[in-house]
Amino acid sequence: MKTILLVLVMGFFFFLNTNFASAQETEVIKLPSPQTDGGMPLMQALKLRKSTRGNYGPDTKLPMQVISNLLWAANGVNRPDGMRTAPSAIDWRNIDIYVTTADGLFLYDADQHVLIVLGREDVRAVAGLQDFVKSAPLNLIYVADFAKAKGFGGDGETIPQAEVWSFAGTGAIAQNVYLFCASEGLACILRAMVDRDVIRKELKLRPDQKVMLAQTVAHFKE
Repeated sequence: MKTILLVLVMGFFFFLNTNFASAQETEVIKLPSPQTDGGMPLMQALKLRKSTRGNYGPDTKLPMQVISNLLWAANGVNRPDGMRTAPSAIDWRNIDIYVTTADGLFLYDADQHVLIVLGREDVRAVAGLQDFVKSAPLNLIYVADFAKAKGFGGDGETIPQAEVWSFAGTGAIAQNVYLFCASEGLACILRAMVDRDVIRKELKLRPDQKVMLAQTVAHFKE
């Protein structure tokens, strides 16, 4: 009888642990492999690079291949050692890219080249104060993680030097997005007009994470 009871108890805890583990599994979206060949010549893309403030085309979703290419261009892994397409002070790699679309809220994992699903509600409106933000097909929110800012002016705190270098890293990523959009015929704008408190709450950020800037990508109005 004791043996049977022990087996039942062990089975019960195994069941609980299995369900708990399943509940804790993070949903991810595997992005298509980035297309790293082709595209517009650099000088031509620089000539076409510009900010477009609203008056966009229809709210049409971007294909997953385009999103994959865009995120790789922004700050994807471009070398076997894990280095990125954008520079990072002391190799902190502390700028996270949050993605909002009509399909939800996501976090880009550059190492795995996947989107981590944070929510399935359309929260595009939190990405900025301008009206066009809520209807643009894609918004990027750049967040600096100061827990990764170690040494040379960074010890996990939002101190001036670490913040300056994080803004520089954010700018480099944003310019990569600008050039990709110029090459692909997409409209784009980098924005500082955001409600950081609202974003912090929606993204459930830690105290040592800071919202830097946001960027909107859309179709040009025909």
